[in-house]
Amino acid sequence: MSRKTACVGGAPAVCDKFLIEAVGCCMLRALILHYGVGNVFSVSHALRRLGFEVTISERPLEGFDCLLMPGVGSFSAAAEHIAGYRNELSDLINSGLPVLGICLGMQLMFESSEEGPGRGLGVFRGKVVRLVGNVKAPHMGWNKLFKVRESPLLEGVDEGWVYFNHSYHPSPEDSSIAIAKTKYGVEFPSVIGQANIYGTQFHPEKSSKTGRALLENFKRLVRA
Repeated sequence: MSRKTACVGGAPAVCDKFLIEAVGCCMLRALILHYGVGNVFSVSHALRRLGFEVTISERPLEGFDCLLMPGVGSFSAAAEHIAGYRNELSDLINSGLPVLGICLGMQLMFESSEEGPGRGLGVFRGKVVRLVGNVKAPHMGWNKLFKVRESPLLEGVDEGWVYFNHSYHPSPEDSSIAIAKTKYGVEFPSVIGQANIYGTQFHPEKSSKTGRALLENFKRLVRA
């Protein structure tokens, strides 16, 4: 199925890129993968407010303009859930489709987690590790982003405040995938990205102005 297909107002079933940019007649179609952990509906609400047509599914599906992998909960439980369609999901992520992993969804893109057993997707080399230092876990509340490199995902966003709720964070083998970092006991990647694949350790759907700006940037990446 072609991308940019959800047209409204009696428009044709497929709109060309010029028409989309000129009059916005087509709604972008977002697939949210629901693998048994929280915050699916808050992410759905945030996307709908930005004009996405949203589908929530327990399995990967084709025919969408982007994929979002949200989540709050256990790495092991989520890894067990996705084990039944790991190859399908990996193929979808590697197809070039814009992907945004949020919190646990981003952690699942790595190989493993100190939180417990289970295999991540291995999209990024590295593992998920526990927060250390003289700090309370979980890290819950507002904290600051520090950009370490430019990315279209954070265009117009400098050192914004965002909302976290986590006890673990990614430790990538390739440090260049970090777009922004945050300090809480240790400094950790809070925004990552490579090619079409992005992830945030914080919750953009709960992060007020900065979170909305990031999601709007993601929408522009999807529409490009």
